[in-house]
Amino acid sequence: MSRSILPEPPEELKQLSHALCEKIRLEIKAQGFIPFSRYMEMALYEPGLGYYSAGLHKLGPTGDFVTAPELGSLFAGCLARQLEEIAAVLGAYDVLEIGAGTGRMAVDLLRLLPPADQPRRYLILEPSADLRNVQQHLIAERVPHWQDRVKWLTQPPQEPWQGVLLANEVLDALAVERFRLGVNGVEQVCVGHGEKGFTWRYRPANSELELAVQGLRPAEDSPFVSEINVHLAGWLRTVTAAQKTGVALFIDYGYPRSEFYRPDRREGTLICHYRHHAHDNVFFWPGLQDITAFVDFTALAEAGSACGLELAGYTSQTMFLLGCELDRILSRQITASDDQGLKVNAEARQLTMPGNMGERFQVMALTRGMDIPLRGFSLRDLRHRL
Repeated sequence: MSRSILPEPPEELKQLSHALCEKIRLEIKAQGFIPFSRYMEMALYEPGLGYYSAGLHKLGPTGDFVTAPELGSLFAGCLARQLEEIAAVLGAYDVLEIGAGTGRMAVDLLRLLPPADQPRRYLILEPSADLRNVQQHLIAERVPHWQDRVKWLTQPPQEPWQGVLLANEVLDALAVERFRLGVNGVEQVCVGHGEKGFTWRYRPANSELELAVQGLRPAEDSPFVSEINVHLAGWLRTVTAAQKTGVALFIDYGYPRSEFYRPDRREGTLICHYRHHAHDNVFFWPGLQDITAFVDFTALAEAGSACGLELAGYTSQTMFLLGCELDRILSRQITASDDQGLKVNAEARQLTMPGNMGERFQVMALTRGMDIPLRGFSLRDLRHRL
């Protein structure tokens, strides 16, 4: 991941980043240094200045990265098949999508679901006011008859509901702790500030972090740096507390724990996205780039258990989509295309090939009050790897 080719932002965006840097610098000055988790939280979510709070164009060809729903409608078409199966059991149900991006997945799901399998309400939990505006515009333009049944939330539902929770590329953007294992034991990785700007600092880990990373050290004794989300169970409990019956589907890039903390990943899994460049410099123009960490799916399964959720399936994105009849959906779209299927075939390759999203992205289903096989995990269930 090269840093030398990263393009310079325009001057007005530099000023935005400077303002955020000043807020971070002042917090560092008051404390000496701050945990990396706090730096990541401010870089992404600081009101009016953070990456997800400042109204920047993030998604699509002119943004910083492309998510699966932005490639076309194949991804949503497969999800719709999974929702149909769940709807047949639940009857009346709601969908809660966390972090809906441009709203493209919501639009495609509402277009593709048969009337008998459509949700009563489509709820979108979106902390970004800018993205809410984008989503509202797209819903009004593409599915105007749904405007009175799509609701935007700034906090998880408080009233009991049943249905499907969808979180596509949400977990990777939750602020994580960084830690270092070495001759000094377990250290918390922090961020300080010096003459050349932000820099790494280290201090002994507190008891919470030290307990969380017990047993994660690879076999080799050389220094090892990685990430862990110590607040994952609390976050999951918050977003699922009112879901009395249903399925929660999480799609993200990540690994089971046995692969996450391998010696060959001794520098961790942090990735930054800026103008379709992936790199590892988290101090590059804070607020103007996305900062993400791969997901430990074993930790997600454990968090689910702590929240009273059952692990119902775990597989790669490729096998999930194939289990949801990707082949049939693709064939239908090729027949209806005006370019002999060139565009939709390219979309399918991006979604399923190992070098693209296919194996890097994983899918996990957690359920409450439902004990049914889910088609997305019917071809290959990898729960044994967790």
